[in-house]
Amino acid sequence: MSKRSEIPPHTHPLLDVLRSLSATDDRFVHFHTVPQRQARYASWPQWVHSSVVAAWRRRGARDIWSHQRDALDALHEGHDVVVATGTGSGKSLVAWTPILSDLMYAHHSGRLSDIHSRPTCLYIAPTKALAADQCAALDRIIREITADDTSFTEGSHTHPRSSSDRPARRSEDLPRFSTADGDTPREAKEWARAHADLLLTNPDFLHHVMLPQHERWRRFFASLRYIVIDELHYWRGITGSHIAMVIRRLLRIAHRLGVNPQVIMLSATVRDPHIVGQMMTGRPCCVSDQDGSPAGQHHIVLWQGHTVTDDDVDIDAYLRAVESAENPNIPASVPASVETSMRRVSASMEAAVVTAALVESGARMLTFVRSRSGAESVAAQVKDRLRARRPEYVDRVAAYRGGYLPNERRALEVSLREGTLRALSTTSALELGLDISGLDATVTAGWPGTRASLWQQIGRAGRAGHDGVSVLIASENPLDSYIVHHPEEVFSEVEASVIDPSNPWVVAPHLCAAAAEFPLCDPASDGGRDLSFFGADVLPLVDSLVRDGFLRRRSAGWVWDATRPERPTSLTDLRGAGGDVQVVDIRSGAVIGTVDNASADTQVFPDAIYVHQGRTFHVLSLDPVFAGAGVRDGDEHGRVAVVEEVSTALRTRAQQHTHVEIESIDRSWTSPDGALTWHYGRVIVSTRVTDFDLLRLPGLEFIRNKELSLPTHYLPTQAVWYTLSAGTLKRIGVDEADAPGALHAAEHASIALLPLLATCDRWDLGGLSTTCHDDTGLPTVFVHDAYRGGAGHAQCGYDRLHEWLRTTVETVRACPCEDGCPRCVQSPKCGNGNEPLSKSGAIAVLSFLVDHCPPM
Repeated sequence: MSKRSEIPPHTHPLLDVLRSLSATDDRFVHFHTVPQRQARYASWPQWVHSSVVAAWRRRGARDIWSHQRDALDALHEGHDVVVATGTGSGKSLVAWTPILSDLMYAHHSGRLSDIHSRPTCLYIAPTKALAADQCAALDRIIREITADDTSFTEGSHTHPRSSSDRPARRSEDLPRFSTADGDTPREAKEWARAHADLLLTNPDFLHHVMLPQHERWRRFFASLRYIVIDELHYWRGITGSHIAMVIRRLLRIAHRLGVNPQVIMLSATVRDPHIVGQMMTGRPCCVSDQDGSPAGQHHIVLWQGHTVTDDDVDIDAYLRAVESAENPNIPASVPASVETSMRRVSASMEAAVVTAALVESGARMLTFVRSRSGAESVAAQVKDRLRARRPEYVDRVAAYRGGYLPNERRALEVSLREGTLRALSTTSALELGLDISGLDATVTAGWPGTRASLWQQIGRAGRAGHDGVSVLIASENPLDSYIVHHPEEVFSEVEASVIDPSNPWVVAPHLCAAAAEFPLCDPASDGGRDLSFFGADVLPLVDSLVRDGFLRRRSAGWVWDATRPERPTSLTDLRGAGGDVQVVDIRSGAVIGTVDNASADTQVFPDAIYVHQGRTFHVLSLDPVFAGAGVRDGDEHGRVAVVEEVSTALRTRAQQHTHVEIESIDRSWTSPDGALTWHYGRVIVSTRVTDFDLLRLPGLEFIRNKELSLPTHYLPTQAVWYTLSAGTLKRIGVDEADAPGALHAAEHASIALLPLLATCDRWDLGGLSTTCHDDTGLPTVFVHDAYRGGAGHAQCGYDRLHEWLRTTVETVRACPCEDGCPRCVQSPKCGNGNEPLSKSGAIAVLSFLVDHCPPM
């Protein structure tokens, strides 16, 4: 545990606010300053077109930074490139300069091939917001280019900011660009398909629209020269594996059309960028990671919630204490006081306190929370606090989260950028590279899951070389408690990205999609070059898809079976969410928001209370959109939640039942004494939401429980688990009555701490503990990946068992509570309401596990 450091006085005005807040308590835990960085400049490469250089210089880049020059030189030599430098370090300049320069040379060329086959560039962002932001930035630099180059006609450099009203009135020689995603109007997408040189999109549109309809996009793909993948670190786990397959299908189509585009990958927070870049594309790449941009100081404060008296006071004991204090005739054996326990307020409540204080001091900021409901709650609490002290700021605070409609999101982004809003309470939707300059601070309520995400959030403040202030507030769970008291964990290297493009659950549906795009070639005819886009030795997987009726063998190779009812792209859920459930207001018929399908059963079940932008809705039904849709292989597709607005202080909390069936054991190890066996392999996890609690604000007082009738969902995945031989629990001091609570608490703590080793957070994992499992007949504890087919997290745990369990038991032992709390063994996602739990039993079990791990 690191020594507590103090906030130095007069370092930054906002730090004085934090010092004042924590002057009389222990909220402040640790202070750290990231030192400023001096700029290292380089000259512009001579091959970049002079108009492009002049345009960037007018935008402030008179000389470029050293890492930008390194990346541009590597691109000019024909390499794929990963630019892995800090937030605000000008990575977009590297992305746009090559294509803009090529377009300018084509514009001035007299060759017919340059006139009729202009080079194109595809930009891929993880979010629509980021693509829209980059589109606006691209618009600004193209305006500068056309203003500089007199060969363009007067007035022809007018670029509407919205692609929806981009007409053909512009000069045909201008660099032409557009966004294309699910929010783009049909007319704008048709214009982009026919005319765009630069297209900004997301993997979902690429997967579902562009690749399946590649013949319609042939003009664009046949001239594809560059592919830009922004926020490379974002693509990790099972989602990253899917995106890698989408990129390889794109490269395969380009290869079939006779072009070999270069790939430019950008990230501010990626570890081992050369490995991640190669996993993403299947090709070697160069790396530019020596950041030459300047940066101001960044002050980072680790924080915990302030303590308050627990509301649960025994009223009889309180009345006896009052009577004893007032009546001298009562015997001294009757206490004149009553003991009450103390608790820390939640991270979201503390975030509201800190945010309100910083906004009062004039800060412009973002507050990051872990959930959609949390974003709404924190924004409402901040407004309540400001209403009494700075009412002029009440309307300058808002929430931002997924599920908002496109026009709502865009309006909030513009207001924040222009300074109309002082603070946004947001989910991770705004942690990515939006160009929002001028922010003073960030607050992060709860460990965001990875150091990469934390540094992305921290990077929102103090951009363009200015000082910034960031506060990380610990949630009441063991990982957060461990993190803020071990700051070396925060400031060490970001986690390695876990991408597994060889995962058969990932590769198989993409082979189907690729076979529908072009027939998969037989290795006997092309030496395996076609199938090599999808990794080594995928031929057995192709054969299994033929046996299962997805592919058919033809003379040209393997093709998609067009008689099947589904589209091949529908076999793949890129982001692992099972699509979105629309939330519809029954009175207006309007879609007020969306919920990902995986969360729908716990958020918008019948009779649930759903919160959207501070308004409360009662869920009337959760049903398939079309009759006969409903359940298929244990999953529901195309559902809609119908709601009506109500005014209520009630809230709902769902609970679910989980069962794990062992499908296969890939690896195992038994301790020499035979007391414990570790396993890693494939399992099938079944879950069903069974009931919900009805609660009342402000203290979430329990009112009643109600049963639900919802379908069971099945998840084939990977797990690490251990079994204890008969009598082992008793031998280590855990009696029969405490056994369920000991195993349950050990499971919770293990799940909470695994993210320290794997690139995930606790929501990417699941688990189950039982004193007698159906398949093993023994006390068994599972920790599994929460993604279909697995994501590599459980495997990471098995490979690093000793380190994982040592950290876990250390955290549980260090927690000051007596019986277990959210900082050690309670879980915010427990389907059983954190019952039963035994902290002492968990320590006994975990200590035993540390001593019974495979040799390192």
